[in-house]
Amino acid sequence: MYRAKISGTGSYLPEKILTNFDLEKLVETNNQWIVERTGIRERHIAAPDQATSDMALIASQNALAMAGLAPADIDLIIVATTSPDYPMPSTAAVLQDKLGARSVCSFDLSAACSGFVYGTSIANQFIRTGVYKNILIVGAETLSRIINWKDRETCILFGDGAGAIILSRASDQDQSTILSEHLYADGALNHLLDIPGGGSRLPFSQKVLDENLQLVRMKGREIFKNAVRTLASCCGEALETNKLTVDEIDWVVPHQANARILEALAKLIHLPMSKMIMNVDKTANTSAATIPIALDQAVRDGRIQRGQLVMLAAFGAGLTSGSILLKF
Repeated sequence: MYRAKISGTGSYLPEKILTNFDLEKLVETNNQWIVERTGIRERHIAAPDQATSDMALIASQNALAMAGLAPADIDLIIVATTSPDYPMPSTAAVLQDKLGARSVCSFDLSAACSGFVYGTSIANQFIRTGVYKNILIVGAETLSRIINWKDRETCILFGDGAGAIILSRASDQDQSTILSEHLYADGALNHLLDIPGGGSRLPFSQKVLDENLQLVRMKGREIFKNAVRTLASCCGEALETNKLTVDEIDWVVPHQANARILEALAKLIHLPMSKMIMNVDKTANTSAATIPIALDQAVRDGRIQRGQLVMLAAFGAGLTSGSILLKF
């Protein structure tokens, strides 16, 4: 069995920034209320002519540049997204064309905010078994198109953006490796966060549009409680599997949903906040893109260094959850 390493990271955030003060003009809310409950101060919003694949393209090009690879070197493309360009074809296929990559296997993955962790785990299996050498995994979202901007409970939480990594076969000299992955879904709680309209259960109709059923709905209190529980469980399992203590972890890069969730997680697993990578105040919740964006920023500003132990942890609609422990 081979080992996999992250050979490159990349990210992209749209130019337009929507602050909490801007939201005060759109919906009944205020900056203090949003910051106290979520820690979010601003979010990036895609331009009218930008789709998910456009942001994914820039993030992917940045990751390729860091890895020193060309699009022709990529053997597989996985795009984790809840807001694809189209219902069909996949955004991964669109990205493959825009990137100028070979006609390699390309597919979308639907696991909501856990999508990037799911995708990285799948890619790791292909690397370990020797099927592929270089895999592009992207988390990209244009959530501003599927948010109800009249619902103050949800519209304050989300933003747009894309993050990407290149997972490559490690050489014998590399320290980098993925140590473990733990993935779950609790389908009994799928109703806590959903988009009920637009699928085969409830196809598009005038009723769907009139009732905004094509937009995100969320039961915030229940999501908060289950998010903290599932994140702590995934992180704890990773530590137990690898016979490590939380003190031995250099960094935790969690899904950036809400600062209060992350603070509760840190308290529950006895993790110093100084070891947690957080950018939710500047990006809000970009779903599948949050972890790769935060990871890329921390790699590029020098916080995350080669040889350090890094925990990725996510939860999302489904309710999906997962963790990956790796030596960067």
